[in-house]
Amino acid sequence: MTSHVSPAPRIDAAASGEALSTARVVTILTITVLLALLAYYFIGVDEGMSSVFGKTMVVHEWVHDSRHFLGFPCH
Repeated sequence: MTSHVSPAPRIDAAASGEALSTARVVTILTITVLLALLAYYFIGVDEGMSSVFGKTMVVHEWVHDSRHFLGFPCH
């Protein structure tokens, strides 16, 4: 009789619970928060009390319905 030895199961890093390092998670969360704050500024603040683009209403018109949906005053 011959015995068959199975190779040890390979554990993939993506399948394990340690796929992302703490530094990578912090980096991803930081970038996400910064992008969210930038979007919040363009939807809620720009063209309101201050404006990046001067006296144009370009950003305001692009996100007009979003401003109403989120409760920001537009008029």
